[in-house]
Amino acid sequence: MLKVIFLGTSGSAPTIERGMPAIAIKYEGDTFLFDCGEGTQRQMMRFGVGYGSIDAIFISHPHVDHYLGLFGLLETLNLSHTQKKLDIYGFKNFAWISEKYPFVNFHNMKKGQLLKKSEYTISAFPVKHCKGSYALVFQENEKIKFHEEKAEAAGIRGRLFREIEEKGFLHINNKKITLEEVSWKKPGRKIVYSGDTLPTSDMVEIAKNADLLIHEATFAQDKEKEAAERFHTTIKQAAEIAKKAGVKQLALMHFSPRYANLDQFKDEAREIFQNTVFAYDGLTIEIK
Repeated sequence: MLKVIFLGTSGSAPTIERGMPAIAIKYEGDTFLFDCGEGTQRQMMRFGVGYGSIDAIFISHPHVDHYLGLFGLLETLNLSHTQKKLDIYGFKNFAWISEKYPFVNFHNMKKGQLLKKSEYTISAFPVKHCKGSYALVFQENEKIKFHEEKAEAAGIRGRLFREIEEKGFLHINNKKITLEEVSWKKPGRKIVYSGDTLPTSDMVEIAKNADLLIHEATFAQDKEKEAAERFHTTIKQAAEIAKKAGVKQLALMHFSPRYANLDQFKDEAREIFQNTVFAYDGLTIEIK
C-alpha cells in the first residue's frame, strides 16, 4: 500500500479551507511527512494520521510556511512521553532539536540519498527557490515478478522461487536456469514533491516517469512575472513540467491564498496535462 494524504495545500498563508504545506506518505508500515507547516498536527488529527505513526519528517526548504508546525508536533510527542525515534531532515540551525527532544535523530538536508530502506529510498535534489531548497523523491525499489508458465516449465516450484531470486540461477535436471529467463522486473513506484521552485529543466528530469508529481502552483498564468520574481511556478508551467516529464498523474498545491476559487484554472491545466488534480486538504491518492 502506497498512499499520499494532503494535510495542507495553501501557500504563504492559510485560508479557511486550506492549511499550510504538509504531505503524509504511507508505505506499508512506514509513514513520513514532506514539510510540516503551521497547524500540521491538527490536520493529522482531522485526516487520520497518528502522531505516533510518523517515522521521519523532511523539510523541503527553510521558509516558515513549510516548517512552523514542526515545533508544536514535537512538543505534543514529548508530552506523550514517546519512546519511538523520529528522524528529522532539516537545516543546520535546527540541530538544537535533538538536544531538546531525545527521541529525535536530526540530519542535515543535503543533495542525494537521505533514507534507504530495504524496499525504498528517499532522496533530495536541489531546486531554484531560496538557498537550501530541495525537491523530494520517494522511489520504490524494482520488484522481481515471475513468468508463471516459464517458471513452471523450468521446474521452479515452492521454495525454489526464493532460492533462484537469491542466487540468480539454479541447476534443475542438469540444466542451468537463470533468473532472467523466468522473470521480469516491475519498476518501483515513484513520487516526486517539488517543494517551492521555479519551473526548470532540472525539475523535468527529477520528475521523469513519476507515478505522481506533486508540484507547487502558487500563481495563475497572468501572474507569470510575479511568479518568476518570487521564484515560484504558475499552474500552467507546472502542467507543462508534468507533460515533459511523462508523469502518470499531477497533483497541484501551494496555491496563493488570493485564489478563493480554483475552478477557473482547471481547464487551463488539463488542456496541457489531462490527468491533473487540484489538491485540497484531506485528499488521499493511492498509488497502485
